[in-house]
Formats: sequence, C-alpha cells, structure tokens
Amino acid sequence: MGALRVSTCWLSTAARGCHQHHRSMTDEPLELPPAVLAEEPFVVDTDAELSAAVARLRTGTGPFGVDAERASGFKYSNRAYLIQISRRGGGTHLIDPIAFSNLSELSELLSTDEWILHAATQDLTCLAEIGLVPTALFDTELGSRLAGLPRVGLAAVTAELLGVHLAKEHSAADWSTRPLPDTWLTYAALDVEYLPQLRDALAERLEDAGKSAIAHQEFQNLLTWTPAPARPEPWRRLSQIQTLSTQRQLAVARELWIERDTMAQERDSGPGRLVPDRALVAAARALPTSKGHLAGLKEFTGRESRKELDRWWSAIARGQSTDQLPPMRVRGTGLPTPRNWKERHPDAYARFVCTREEIVAVAASLDIPVENVL
Repeated sequence: MGALRVSTCWLSTAARGCHQHHRSMTDEPLELPPAVLAEEPFVVDTDAELSAAVARLRTGTGPFGVDAERASGFKYSNRAYLIQISRRGGGTHLIDPIAFSNLSELSELLSTDEWILHAATQDLTCLAEIGLVPTALFDTELGSRLAGLPRVGLAAVTAELLGVHLAKEHSAADWSTRPLPDTWLTYAALDVEYLPQLRDALAERLEDAGKSAIAHQEFQNLLTWTPAPARPEPWRRLSQIQTLSTQRQLAVARELWIERDTMAQERDSGPGRLVPDRALVAAARALPTSKGHLAGLKEFTGRESRKELDRWWSAIARGQSTDQLPPMRVRGTGLPTPRNWKERHPDAYARFVCTREEIVAVAASLDIPVENVL
C-alpha cells in the first residue's frame, strides 16, 4: 500500500472524521510508573568510546532502536546533534555525531539488522547525512496507526502497550547545546530504550489484526522515502504575508526574506531567531523611505533588527527598485480543492464523491487511517 500512497488533502473533513481518533495526543490519563533506564547514560564523543559502543552493540541481539535529536528552530541546518541507539543485550548508547568525521564502523553494524524508529520520516534525512541508512525498518508511529491505536505519540503508545510513563519534556530543546544536561541525556536514552519491546508489542497487535503484510509494505516504502522538494518561492510562507496588498510590498518582503535566509545560513541560526516573520512583513508593509524610517518602526523587532540595519535597508532598497515584481497570487501545482467542483466540474465532482466514499469505507473496514489506504 505504501508505494501507492498519495496526498489525501482533498478528502473532506467529514471523510477524515472516521479516523479522527488516530491523531497523536500527549496527555496521559492514568497514573503509570515512570520509565527507567538500566544504566546511567553518557555521551560517546571519542574514538575509543565509539569503538566500545559498537563492540557492545554487536554482542546484542535483534533490531536496533534508533533516534536522532536536532536543534530545530535554533539552528538553520537540520543536522543531527545526538544519535541514540539501543539493542537487547547491547545497551543504550548516546553518540555525538559532531565529534566524528567518520561513522562507518557504526554504519556497518547498523546495516546488519532492522532499525526501529518512531515517526521515521522525521529522522531519516539527518541520519542519511552522516552515512546512517537503514536496510530494514519498523516504524512504531506508523505501526500504531495501522494497528488502530487511538493515540500514536511515543509516550502514548508506550503507556498503552508497555504500561510505563515516558516523559517528553525536552523534545523541543536545543540539542546543539554542549555539554548536554544530565536530564536531557536521560530523556534521550529513554526514547530508544523501550523501542525493542514496543516493536514486539506492536508486531503482535498487527499480526492479531491480520495487518502484518500491510505494515511490511508500508515499512518497505519508507526505505525509499525522500522529503518533499523545496517550494519554488519559500518566502511566500512568511506569517501574515496575506496582509500585504501590493506587488511592491511583496517584492520588499521577498528581498528581506532572502537576506534573512542568507544571514541564517552564514550563522547556522534559525531564521526566526534573527528577525521574526512579523517584523519582516511589517517593514514590507510600511515601505520605509530611509534607513532612519526603518529604524523607527516599532514593529521591526528581533535581536538582529538594529545590529544589521544596513543589510535590512539594502534588501528593502532592492525590493523598492526591482522591476521583477511578483504576482499577488500564484496558482498551485497540486490537485485543486474540490469544494467548487460541484458547480464548475460536476462530472469530476461525482467521481470524487464516489471515490471518497469507497476510500472511507475501505479505511473503516481495515480500521486504519484514510491517509494510509492510498
């Protein structure tokens, strides 16, 4: 089924409603014992420690629980700043990929068995960037959806299937921080220590439900998954850009976005940490006539708004003088929303309704989310 999956954004809210309960939630309704580690975690950041970790993992059996932590929002790049690996009988290891130029020894070992990841598409790209690519995998988040679990977040699934509480308080932390606090290391280790048990519990659920073959197809499809291509005009995703009413304002917003993106790449910083979207849009809306005018805009905020005033003013000047004015709106390349089909394209609307009903019925009969049917 995975190879045939397409976007189901065109399904109506009502069509998706039959699997509304599949959405991930993080609240835990019951008092459960906390998840605990077998050993105190530490960061592997020397060649000797890495060789020892690989040797110990080699003595274990079965698949590898794998996870990665990034610094999303804090850094421009999406690189991994910590790799967690756990295996039955092989311990749990926290590896600092920044400390190593070559992880081939680890990569070779990981290619010998299945990987267990939760929401694999979140980590596959950053792991591939450092040479870690699975040859087989089991996605516990996707498996939970296919098994019909009401909540599919890692903490919720661990609570339901293993009966322990998994804290998630550091999921949005800046993992480029060095040294990493001990509480963060415990959190990171727990994210993988229970994955082998969780995998087995889910595999049993899927087998009992007759969904093992479907799950295998979905997991196989993930091995060739690639992220969506970059948008041709990413600046149009600026928050509040819809408040701009002229092409000249859009041109200024575009140039400000490009300048901020360049600066963020240079400093490996999250763009919004330099100057937030709302400040760029406010400057574009005001169309300042001088550097002093820009400096006087109270809405133009951010830690680099005044320090780099010359760069921002240069971007505004480019937007003010360019003859390459962007259109106010661009036509999307995807399937248009069907809400207007009934009047404009009645034949297509009729086919859509029949198809939607069939897909929803199949999803209900299999007890899996609509988005996993196609």
